[in-house]
Amino acid sequence: MTVGDFEDKNKQRWEEYQRLVDGMEKGKPGPEAGQLPRRFRELCVDLSLAEFRMYGERLTERLNAQVIRGYEMLYQKRRASWEKLAEFVAVRFPQTVRREWRLFWLCNAVFWLPFFAVMLSASYEIQWVQSILGADGMASMDQMYGGKEDQIAHLREEYGSNFMMFCHYIRNNVGIDFRTFAGGMAAGLGTLFFLLFNGIYMGAAAGYVNHAGNPESFWTFVSGHAPYELLGMVVAGMAGMRLGLALLHPGRLPRVRALAEAAKQALPLILGAALLTTLAAVVEGFWSAQLLPSGLKYGVGIAGWVLVTAYFTLAGRRVGHAP
Repeated sequence: MTVGDFEDKNKQRWEEYQRLVDGMEKGKPGPEAGQLPRRFRELCVDLSLAEFRMYGERLTERLNAQVIRGYEMLYQKRRASWEKLAEFVAVRFPQTVRREWRLFWLCNAVFWLPFFAVMLSASYEIQWVQSILGADGMASMDQMYGGKEDQIAHLREEYGSNFMMFCHYIRNNVGIDFRTFAGGMAAGLGTLFFLLFNGIYMGAAAGYVNHAGNPESFWTFVSGHAPYELLGMVVAGMAGMRLGLALLHPGRLPRVRALAEAAKQALPLILGAALLTTLAAVVEGFWSAQLLPSGLKYGVGIAGWVLVTAYFTLAGRRVGHAP
């Protein structure tokens, strides 16, 4: 195939590619913008063929210039995605939580009030806590929190590595958050049930260890990841309650339409809950089970609560008319 034949064969495709890139550079991508990755790959193949067949400097430089323009568009799009993620974390997510402050405090109350009530009740009537945990639950608490060395040995034996612990914790935490969120489809009752249940069960676990186990082993383990794991669950509950309220009070909208609108409002919450849950799994898998001084672990846990409090209180307030 001669140079002329090669150019004639691909002329129309190259012109379409150039129009596509021209429009994107002018900020008018048009409906065919999604074709850029495919057309970019095709042009890269054409450039390789032109160089392999030695079609001359004029053609290869022309194709190379178009490849560079397409690469810059694709790279700019990828960079914009990271910028959107950063904007979501720094601005949109904390603003949404503050905007839904009533749901925030409701979900916190449904979880924390039974948590502290059950935990403190262990000092007066341990039978309540024992009945909540059951024989298997108490055996698990004894194995995990009988002492720091026993705890580390148990985790290493069961999971084998920090990464496997991370995988287990993220699966477990995502399951809790998903059930809490999906419970909103039962008019919010499911969400309230899972928040209440987790508050009671976790309070029972803490109360039992305080009464019959090694409290230092328990609290040094949970202190590092608790701020992110528990707030992730609360935020997932907020998203679920937003769906439940749309079903209970659709206003003038049909319930299906009200649910769709509520899902849009809940989306930043469930995405933020996923980020908090992932962060909690990272800390839990790679930090919480390490044999480190108790003071250091408590310090990291306190710093975590201070950071998330400052984040949800202050982040995004200087951007526009942030709530």
